[in-house]
Amino acid sequence: MRARLLRFRLALGAQALVKGLAGLRQSLQTENIAAAQNRMIEVSNLSKRYGRHLAVRDISFSVSKGEIVGFLGPNGAGKTTTLRMLTGFLPPSSGTATIAGFDIFRDSIEARKRIGYMPENVPLYDDMRVREYLSFRAQLKGLKGSDARRQVTDVIDTCGLESVRRKMIKTLSKGYRQRVGLADALVHQPELLILDEPTNGLDPVQIRQIRELIKRLALNHTVLISTHILSEVEMIADRVIIIDNGQIKAADTPQNLINEMRTAGRVHTEIQAPFEEASSALARINSVKKVTSELLEDNWIRFTLWSDSGTDTRQCIHKLCMENKWQLRSLVRHEAKLEDVFVELTRKD
Repeated sequence: MRARLLRFRLALGAQALVKGLAGLRQSLQTENIAAAQNRMIEVSNLSKRYGRHLAVRDISFSVSKGEIVGFLGPNGAGKTTTLRMLTGFLPPSSGTATIAGFDIFRDSIEARKRIGYMPENVPLYDDMRVREYLSFRAQLKGLKGSDARRQVTDVIDTCGLESVRRKMIKTLSKGYRQRVGLADALVHQPELLILDEPTNGLDPVQIRQIRELIKRLALNHTVLISTHILSEVEMIADRVIIIDNGQIKAADTPQNLINEMRTAGRVHTEIQAPFEEASSALARINSVKKVTSELLEDNWIRFTLWSDSGTDTRQCIHKLCMENKWQLRSLVRHEAKLEDVFVELTRKD
């Protein structure tokens, strides 16, 4: 009797375990489906080879709907090649990528319908007027009649082209030509905007105008932007992806990347003190990883202290100078920027 009761309890326990695992599996599947539906770009093990040269090496990343993501890297890193694969201009050598759930190879037409692409060097028809050109591009993208006219009017207004809508494109300044290229990318109201160096060749005022325009566009579009102007990305991007030598080096928010880098806790100070004594004392401060020095005039020494991210050694340095009666004339904490992260991740040493 006891044996039968034990077997019965074990059977009930096994059934409960099976039900629990099934529920967990269903919950995970539901979460995965929800996450997939929220992704605008999903790249998995994507590579591109030109003969013996591997331009893009097995990269994987994702971009969620509504994000502004900076896609950064030095010249020749594989940025433009990646963007051209995502937009259907180049076929990948291996790997997969989807745009709003559509595979860029198997469902290329559907994927491209959801993309507005502005290449680095915008190809425009110089002998057409601005509105004429945008109407032509709208028709190529499948818009007709009143829909095309309405969309052209909307993008002219959005991109600030009203004053030049009747001008020949060849008479436009560089800034306005970039705006026409952006209007072209927007005319079919895509879910995703891919912008390759949108501020290339612009002056500071024009750069600011394009930056503000991109921020407004991001309210209704997902934006993937490639640029060399890191301060722009730092100001507008929710997240950055850094690529070098065809490989993803980092992908996170600008602030998280800054906090994690080695130079985030760097301090510069100028002290008049015995060199060996000061160097040793500064190196013994908690969290300090490295101390470098430069001799200045009148026995002043400029020290640079590298410390753990998130630490501030200025108070310790000041206390050390007071205790040893050393002269202190400068004490500055280096505020790390995205540019510092970029240089650290892509330098060749």
